[in-house]
Amino acid sequence: MIMTATMCLALNIFFEARAEPIDGQIMVAEVTLNRVASEHFPDTVCDVVWQRKQFSWTHDGKHDDPTRMSYLDKQSWKEIKQLAKEILDDPENTLLGTRATHYHADYVEPYWTSSLMLVGKSGKHIFYTYN
Repeated sequence: MIMTATMCLALNIFFEARAEPIDGQIMVAEVTLNRVASEHFPDTVCDVVWQRKQFSWTHDGKHDDPTRMSYLDKQSWKEIKQLAKEILDDPENTLLGTRATHYHADYVEPYWTSSLMLVGKSGKHIFYTYN
């Protein structure tokens, strides 16, 4: 399967935040796009998403096919694909304007949080950017 930016972004939103509120899903997308714009990360959406060990779903050993999920997840997949398309078509009117480049679930404490600035929280995710 050929991976487009829309597909890569949708997969990242789906596997990282499908159970989160819409603003949390948008913030995950924003992290992805902020990384594309950053000199510290790869230059394309797909390269950012598939960068080694950056997003847990890409190396958790589970299948990465949203169409093999439950009915509710299939509905989420359909909605998230549309959201990813809308974000990429018109990021200035869709994104929330954070500079977030990192996030983690609220039940873990990564070592790197002390070197970044907290910019927000949505659902179970906490978002950060470079100082």
